[in-house]
Amino acid sequence: MIALVDCNNFYVSCERVFNPALEGHPVGVLSNNDGCIVARSNELKALGVDMGTAMHLLPPAIRRQTVLLSSNYALYGDMSRRVTEVLSEFSPHVEVYSIDESFVGFQGFDPATLDARGQRLRQTVQQWTGIPVSVGFAPTRVLAKIANHMAKKHPAYQQAGVCQLTADSPTTHALLKQLPVTEVWGVARRTGERLKVMGIETAWQLREADPKHVRKRFSVVQERLVWELRGQPAIQLDDMSAPKQQIMVSRSFGRLTGNPHDLREAIRHHAARAGEKLRQQGGVTSAVMVFVRTNPFRSDLPQYRNRVVVTLDRPTDDSRDLIAAAVQGLRHLWRKGYRYHKAGVMLLDLAPKANRQLTLTETPQTAAEVKRSERLMATVDKLNRELGKGTIQLGLPRQNNAWTLRSERRTPRYTTRWNELPQVKL
Repeated sequence: MIALVDCNNFYVSCERVFNPALEGHPVGVLSNNDGCIVARSNELKALGVDMGTAMHLLPPAIRRQTVLLSSNYALYGDMSRRVTEVLSEFSPHVEVYSIDESFVGFQGFDPATLDARGQRLRQTVQQWTGIPVSVGFAPTRVLAKIANHMAKKHPAYQQAGVCQLTADSPTTHALLKQLPVTEVWGVARRTGERLKVMGIETAWQLREADPKHVRKRFSVVQERLVWELRGQPAIQLDDMSAPKQQIMVSRSFGRLTGNPHDLREAIRHHAARAGEKLRQQGGVTSAVMVFVRTNPFRSDLPQYRNRVVVTLDRPTDDSRDLIAAAVQGLRHLWRKGYRYHKAGVMLLDLAPKANRQLTLTETPQTAAEVKRSERLMATVDKLNRELGKGTIQLGLPRQNNAWTLRSERRTPRYTTRWNELPQVKL
């Protein structure tokens, strides 16, 4: 059996660990630059506030009773790590799926004991980290996702927070017949529309479909969903997280700016972050797209938006090369007299680094240069991973620059900054 352990309202729960006064109150966590709500407490959901609601569009009556906080990603990342460490106490087979979800293997355990184990896991995570979790047990990952959804939402399981599904029980069959196919893990909206044309609208209908026919019309991953819904393990995490074909890093500025230094620093930062993401998936890129734009909602200001693609001398994952190309692109885009609102970098034409072959048009590197580049980037990534994001940067940003995130409501980074540790007063 496999368990999917999901942290409940994770960002809000992290904030409540260090500020218990937030319990019972509507709480929302805001996106970058404090723009939209990206996490909601149950109390805020009950008020009818949708995910992605812009902060300035909240009705005054709701705004007055809601606590809105800036995203505190350093805190959330560290709390996620702590939850994962607790999970490893229950099984050596822990696969992190996202910042708030992990699959935990319980192969060989008596199914009759799993409900009790799930309860103990929930209690231990709550006691050791303060984070509430829900647990869904099933023989496959896809069914475990559904079981976890039941543990969170269905009244019969909510109090316990644990749900166990078997492949062929009447409960599972009834649930799959009611569940829209677009609620199945791995079925996107467009795929759901194509399945509907085939007469497949529920998870049960997908389960009963001909696997070979599904594979022919879609892909091998969609075929594996059919087997998973039947209780036969067929999916690994790698199947659901294929390497991206493009990588984009962009962000709205904290305030409008006409200073070229602000844009250059932002582009440099975004290119370095894109390089880090590229190395994480073991890829290289052959081209860098850079774009800038003003604020389209400021009709009182002149408008400008543009983009340019810079081709690299050779495919690379070295942040220094990516930054140089991005800054070169920015020189072509920069126009004086505008107040810029956003800039970004996109890496194009990605390919796996491991089996890349040289082309006749690229500038070759010596073996020593390749090794030096790999060693340097690996060292930078390791230091930033272990000592905190931004420990090593390629160029230091100026103080009070325009592009830095606006985080006026951010709480202290309690667990990762010495000067922001919680203080206890008697």
